[in-house]
Amino acid sequence: MARKSARERMSNEINAGSMADIAFLLLIFFLVTTTIVEDKGITVKLPPWSEDEPDITKLNKRNVFSVLVNADNQLLVRGELAQIKDLKERAKEFIVNPQNREDLAEKPTKAIISLKNDRGTKYGTYLEVYNELKAAYEELWDESAQRKFGTDYTDDMSIAKKRAIRSEIPFVISEAEPTSFGEE
Repeated sequence: MARKSARERMSNEINAGSMADIAFLLLIFFLVTTTIVEDKGITVKLPPWSEDEPDITKLNKRNVFSVLVNADNQLLVRGELAQIKDLKERAKEFIVNPQNREDLAEKPTKAIISLKNDRGTKYGTYLEVYNELKAAYEELWDESAQRKFGTDYTDDMSIAKKRAIRSEIPFVISEAEPTSFGEE
């Protein structure tokens, strides 16, 4: 039998036995070290689920600030065409009613903002409208905190003070079921 030379004994193969182990370790490493970004949406507290029929009470039309957004992203606020940029000031005036007008809310605790969209409304428009309405409440809370406690309504404020302000001006936005595309 002939002896094999050193060149013949060397093979051109790569030992791939540990490649699967390395790939598995890299996969584990990236899974453990990667952070998953959470989408943050609008934080809304929904009412608790109930099997009972809802209590349909007749609301005083005076206390309802209705905002309708149609498929063309146009606003109808209390029966009048309006611009998004004017919505916050109109909502603030409605809620507080500084001149005790007969067509605005009786008092802030009775004020209800009703928001209704069309299924064709752009999501960006919906967010703009919602943000303006929320901003109206935030400004009113800030003004109330300045009057009562001499400070801004912030996250640093005690829970008791926040509750006092929110009991005076509760955040009430009622969202109705969207209408069919182009219905309103």
